[in-house]
Amino acid sequence: MKKYLLPAIFGSLTLGLAPFSPHPHIWKQLKNLWYGRDMPAMDWFDLFLHGAPWLFLIFVLIQMARGK
Repeated sequence: MKKYLLPAIFGSLTLGLAPFSPHPHIWKQLKNLWYGRDMPAMDWFDLFLHGAPWLFLIFVLIQMARGK
């Protein structure tokens, strides 16, 4: 799993945080979920696209911690 760590970090810092200004897009989507705002299908798709690299990074880190 160590060979996947660098691509996971790179993906999280580029696609996961894009666009970078004025704030990361995933942050807006997570705030919408937290406050229970109604989100159209496009926002759910956006959340999936921007969240997938972060989920992959978490998966890689958990697998490395378990020693696999």
